[in-house]
Amino acid sequence: MINNIKSLILDMDGVLWRANEPIVDLNYIFSRIKASGLKFVFATNNASRHTEDYVAKFADLGIEITKEQVFTSARATAGLLASRFPDGGNLFIIGMPGMIKTFNDFGFQHSTDGALAVVAGIDFSIDYQKLSAATLKIRDGIPFIGTNPDVSFPTPVGQAPGAGSIIAAIEAASGVKAEIIGKPKAAMFVQAMKYLGTSPSDTLVVGDRLDTDILGGQNAGAKTCLVLSGVTNQEQAKTWTPQPDLILNDLSELINEIEKR
Repeated sequence: MINNIKSLILDMDGVLWRANEPIVDLNYIFSRIKASGLKFVFATNNASRHTEDYVAKFADLGIEITKEQVFTSARATAGLLASRFPDGGNLFIIGMPGMIKTFNDFGFQHSTDGALAVVAGIDFSIDYQKLSAATLKIRDGIPFIGTNPDVSFPTPVGQAPGAGSIIAAIEAASGVKAEIIGKPKAAMFVQAMKYLGTSPSDTLVVGDRLDTDILGGQNAGAKTCLVLSGVTNQEQAKTWTPQPDLILNDLSELINEIEKR
């Protein structure tokens, strides 16, 4: 199964690190990945951060990457909207500054006037006025796009509301279901494979979540590898259908398997 793999699409939290603590020796792991000749990118549902933020985070860990190697759900959403609105334009964006900056990269601006669509992600300053404005615009007939469906995300004190919770509130108020772009939808993986120049049959998606990483990779037709270094345990993995192509303890085990080819 792994013999023909030419590229990796890697989730980050739960695969590379937990919060800011590396799970494996990342410098050693990426030196081995590069030595194997594999191309690689990163894919995350986190829409709050700009790709440059991830470049800086990797640099702090001693690893050099480019922003083009980072696919966030905001980048995937902006890329999809750019294909629909090639001249760019105004969007009503509910999201963090990093998300707004991502849309700026693709020729879109946040504006309450003349919005082509409402785009919702995680927003720590969400308030009634934003929810109301988004609802009214959607009820007027403009498209409603969600960056990702994650209803919560982990914090030091427990699970906090995520983008999916904000999207659900707007769906309830507007009566319109959002078009979701991030995992487990295929769009982010399709964009990543286009950048890599590989096909689903020779691309391996690596993640720690069954319902986002693995399902998303499967929806895109790619091979999948579940690592048990994040939120999923062996018992949960056994119940998933169809099964991931590989189930391993962590990323270092995957590299060992790759080097056996």
